[in-house]
Amino acid sequence: MSGFTARYWEVFFDVCEAPPRQGPGGRESVARALALCRDLPPSPTILDMGCGAGCTTLHLADLSPGVVVALDNHAPFIRRLARTIAERGLSHRVHPLVGDMSRPAVARGSFDLVHSEGALYFVGVENGLRLWRGLLKPRGYITFTEAVWRQADPPEELRASWTQEYPQMTGVAGNVAIIAGCGYELLGHFSLPEEAWWDDFYTPMEERVRCLRPEFEGDLEALATLDLIGREVELHRRYFDYYAYEFFVVRRTD
Repeated sequence: MSGFTARYWEVFFDVCEAPPRQGPGGRESVARALALCRDLPPSPTILDMGCGAGCTTLHLADLSPGVVVALDNHAPFIRRLARTIAERGLSHRVHPLVGDMSRPAVARGSFDLVHSEGALYFVGVENGLRLWRGLLKPRGYITFTEAVWRQADPPEELRASWTQEYPQMTGVAGNVAIIAGCGYELLGHFSLPEEAWWDDFYTPMEERVRCLRPEFEGDLEALATLDLIGREVELHRRYFDYYAYEFFVVRRTD
């Protein structure tokens, strides 16, 4: 991802800031993950890592009466979330924060739950689980989604695309081994349903791409960026049965 130009990122965020979500997911999946946190306090302190524009943050606030700290390194996402929080009267419970997931400026040992959807891969599963362990209270939870291979023999164009984007991607078993090696108990895992990819993510993303194409007429770099984004969606449409986003629910063993 480091080889992309400033123009690429400008167009990328122009597309990705528009949808409600910046990755696959949905309220029902969040609720299912929280239900697996069997001894979570009635009003937990939650850290939403890589929150994007805050769609999941709002689900967490809706599903739990606790306090949610929402962290992302992209300031426009946090500003957008801050406006939404204020409009909904949630400023006393939801606290947006610009920050780095690998060096979060939050108190260690202060969270009952660290939640992260579609973002852990930025720091790596093993690295993230080790880094975030110290943010948890004893016996605290981490709930996260991670891209996984469903089949060992994906089509070459799909494998090449994911290898370029995320060469460390593995299957469920590989992630289960990492979880155990980092000192966590696996409480459960499940695949996100197919509608979690489309309802609030790929469908509005495709619409945004269509709307921007006339605006970027003659801008070859911008159009190439839109083509890349469109190709991601098309690969999923054709090959969704070869990979998934898996929701993992884990707990510190001490």
